[in-house]
Amino acid sequence: MRIVLLGPPGAGKGTQAKALVSKYGIVQLSTGDMLRAAVAAGTPIGLKAKGLMERGALVPDDIVVGIVAERIDQPDARNGFILDGFPRTVAQADALDRMLAKRGQRLDAVVQLEVDPDILIRRIESRIDEMKRRGEPLRADDNAEVLKQRLTAYHAQTAPLVVYYRDKGSLRAVDGMASIGDVEAAIGRALADAAFRPVPGARKASGEAGKLSTGRKAAAGKARKPVARPAAKPARKPRGKVKAARAVPKARKKPSTASQRARKKAKKPSVRRG
Repeated sequence: MRIVLLGPPGAGKGTQAKALVSKYGIVQLSTGDMLRAAVAAGTPIGLKAKGLMERGALVPDDIVVGIVAERIDQPDARNGFILDGFPRTVAQADALDRMLAKRGQRLDAVVQLEVDPDILIRRIESRIDEMKRRGEPLRADDNAEVLKQRLTAYHAQTAPLVVYYRDKGSLRAVDGMASIGDVEAAIGRALADAAFRPVPGARKASGEAGKLSTGRKAAAGKARKPVARPAAKPARKPRGKVKAARAVPKARKKPSTASQRARKKAKKPSVRRG
């Protein structure tokens, strides 16, 4: 099971990702974690990323995709993975598709958690108030203004991405404003529905296979040696012709009458004796 979770900050992707990890036995992959792990491991791609990160420069797409490729080739990702925070752009999505295609794989589903930005802002404001009352330290991202900026950036980047995956038929939208249990159940239904999604090019490949099979049969038919058959028996003559070919028996002479004998005797010439 290979899944991409799409959703703005505060949509609950982390909570749902943990549920999916437990349910399907797959790993959750975060680009930030993968970058740090690659840098710590000293891989060639990690070393390239390290220099860029130390200079405060953005890590280009080809390096990020390369790090994702290294990570999904590890044994614990063989059963599948959840990508959280990646891809962020259409260029990254296209690169991810090509990278998976080289491995004979594809994304099973892209789940989008749809949320109301205004409600998210009210939630963060409410959480900040509760943390202040309890005397808890605030994190840098526990700020309504920062959240507004992140939401604006997210929607600007993700809007084309949603269209990209929708056109591919892999996008499944879920109401992220429901309860945690309801969202989890909705994601389960979305993944079950995505499991029956046809593979792109399957129908075309099937048609080509059929043509190939037909061509092979035709070639086999041409190459097949003629089977020797016994000589045909001479046709029998029609009965009518047989009867015509038979000798017609001579008609028997009827016995002559006395008058007929007298006439024959009269016709014979008389012979005088000397």
